[in-house]
Amino acid sequence: MLTRIDHIGIACRDLDATIEFYRATYGFEVFHTEVNEEQGVREAMLKINETSDGGASYLQLLEPTREDSAVGKWLAKNGEGVHHIAFGTADVDGDSEEIRGKGVRVLYEEPRIGSMGSRITFLHPKDCHGVLTELVTSAPVESPEH
Repeated sequence: MLTRIDHIGIACRDLDATIEFYRATYGFEVFHTEVNEEQGVREAMLKINETSDGGASYLQLLEPTREDSAVGKWLAKNGEGVHHIAFGTADVDGDSEEIRGKGVRVLYEEPRIGSMGSRITFLHPKDCHGVLTELVTSAPVESPEH
């Protein structure tokens, strides 16, 4: 089942300024950046630590590339801050089906491609005590990409 906190997603208005804050304040460095056109975000993954299951834990900084994206709408309504929490799993397909069987709404019928080639799905926040929850099966990571 779930093995770790994969990442915490933080919505921001200015990705570069937010990266600089986390670098200057905590010493976190960018591990990976990308633009996800489908989800309408520009993002940076800041690696916090390695985990015992071979994965890692990250902060995911998310800047919307368009106002009508999910993050853009969320940011307009809520302002900057924690957007979601993501749990790592070796089997996003199996775990999302198991969780669906417990009455929790899974937002995607089939997992989609997420950051760094991962496979992801989301759980409805109304079924998770107000927390948008992501399930992530990480792709093998060979080296940082910028």
